[in-house]
Amino acid sequence: MDAAVDVIGGRWKALILWALHAEPLRFGELKRKVAGISEKMLIQALRELEADEIVHREVFHEIPPKVEYSLTGLGQRLNTALLPLGDWGEENMAGIAKRRGVTPAPPDTASA
Repeated sequence: MDAAVDVIGGRWKALILWALHAEPLRFGELKRKVAGISEKMLIQALRELEADEIVHREVFHEIPPKVEYSLTGLGQRLNTALLPLGDWGEENMAGIAKRRGVTPAPPDTASA
């Protein structure tokens, strides 16, 4: 458990993994899918995930330059392990929000 939490620790990494689950994304697309993340934090999280071999960064040598991020095999396995956690969150989001006195955000159906 320690290794998994170490790799996905922090606010953003699990959300980045979820955003990449369906297809490779360019930096701007990824930033739009991970609502609220700053460019600096996205760059930092992507570098850490790449160093842990969870995310692959592919540079296409063309004009204009193009970079895509995708999950490695290890990243796909980690994302699969996170699915039950996401299900738990969806099932309990309303109750948690009610206890905290906040309105829950609607589920993001565009990325599901």
